[in-house]
Amino acid sequence: MALDTEFGGKGSSIIKEWSGQVQPALVASFVFLFCLEACLWVRNLRHKRRLPGPFAWPVVGNAVQLGQMPHITFAKLAKKYGNVYQIRLGCNDIVVLNGDRAIRQALIEHSTEFAGRPNFVSFQKISGGRSMAFGNYSKQWKIHRKIAQSSIRAFSSANNQTRKVFELHVVAEAVELVKVFLQQSTNGQYFEPSHGVTVAAANVICALCFGKRYEHDNMEFRSLLEKIDKFGETVGAGSLVDVMPWLQSFPNPVRSVYENFKHINEEFFAFVKDKVIQHRETFDPEVTRDMSDAIINVIEHGKDSVLSKDFVEGTVTDLIGAGQDTMSTVLQWILLLLLKHRDIQSKLQQLIDKVVGRDRLPSIEDRGSLALLDAFIYETMRFTSFVPVTIPHSTTSDVTIEGLHIPKDTVVFINQWSVNHDPLKWKDPHIFDPSRFLDENGALDKDLTNSVMIFSTGKRRCIGDQIAKVEIFLFTAVLLHQCSFENEPSEPLTLGCSYGLTLKPFQFRINAKLRDEQHVLTPTA
Repeated sequence: MALDTEFGGKGSSIIKEWSGQVQPALVASFVFLFCLEACLWVRNLRHKRRLPGPFAWPVVGNAVQLGQMPHITFAKLAKKYGNVYQIRLGCNDIVVLNGDRAIRQALIEHSTEFAGRPNFVSFQKISGGRSMAFGNYSKQWKIHRKIAQSSIRAFSSANNQTRKVFELHVVAEAVELVKVFLQQSTNGQYFEPSHGVTVAAANVICALCFGKRYEHDNMEFRSLLEKIDKFGETVGAGSLVDVMPWLQSFPNPVRSVYENFKHINEEFFAFVKDKVIQHRETFDPEVTRDMSDAIINVIEHGKDSVLSKDFVEGTVTDLIGAGQDTMSTVLQWILLLLLKHRDIQSKLQQLIDKVVGRDRLPSIEDRGSLALLDAFIYETMRFTSFVPVTIPHSTTSDVTIEGLHIPKDTVVFINQWSVNHDPLKWKDPHIFDPSRFLDENGALDKDLTNSVMIFSTGKRRCIGDQIAKVEIFLFTAVLLHQCSFENEPSEPLTLGCSYGLTLKPFQFRINAKLRDEQHVLTPTA
């Protein structure tokens, strides 16, 4: 996830809307703030050594200049100022890192120095203030992260049994999604697939956390998913208030959206807290039903635990929010690109039929023989870079990157999109070409797949990246094995997207047809 991603997306549009709606009575206050900030700006210009970067206006800095797709703007600025430069948002000087070399130097070679998080007010509103993803780097944070990692591993890949159970659960959800798609395609109808893939992705992480899945028409579950989606839409208001706190001082659109952001966080956290309370009431140390039980056992009943019990709810909220949003977004892109490249869809189906056959469903054991499918998935992640900018980092000490000094406590934006579109790393990065990941023998090029950056890297790498890759592979394999997909002929396909925590494709409509009149197969142990 990337909390900063709304600065130039919804952030800039909110600023424009706000600037047209400010009441005349507030103009004097704004002018005063502008003059005050201008004086501070001039003083800083005289006394503070700045990194290379664009001219920043008083009060708003470069916020409006970043446009609707700030990751693209960041990459363009890098061509002028280099891969390490500085921008200003409100009262904050922020360093932006671009390109494969600079970013990996920072996050891997200097992982500890870049492991911090900014002390933003909005970060304290997420996951009840006990967020691992948004929490600052400390000894407590390292313990918290280790507990979350161990819990995920225990229920997905700790041994052959847990791996198999996890795989069967993912395949079962994929088969259920096939049924939903076929039902919505009755009589040749076209439908928007976003809700179906969102429920399917959320069911995987909810089953891991709560031991429970939900039907696609369950109203409680729909309400939860709406809150997660709204979080991504409104999080930019929190970012704007972090860097321009004076926006809270008088009525304006940013303030209104920020209040909605806080309310959504409270509602989502309340949903998770209710489920955790139910787990506490029925907790049995001899029976670990799911990840909530495992986390409760370590944090609340562990002999050496140093975390308070409210870290349980914070951890579970983080896992659900991140797991659902990432998976639902990438599955939407996969469907869209299968429609956009029908020849690739046909090649993948032919390969799956050859390797898997028609009498069983694909499994993770087939992965080694389905290199083209993995190449398609990695190219989808690279090409779309659907997590374009990571959650903001903060330096824990002074550090030097590419010869430029970055002081301690500097806010840092990591432009992952620039890594995945770095022309020094990728030939024709603007072209969608899965074959770039295959060597001359048709095998997957592991060096190239490791070069794709979507889950960050270093100490802040997403702890669920491995299970996410398993989920993506199984969902895609099952969908292609069972169905063929067509788009609405009267609606031209576009690769346009909306900007939030993730880049989500604009809505599109599909029709799913059962291949060769086969019956939908049932997962078997």
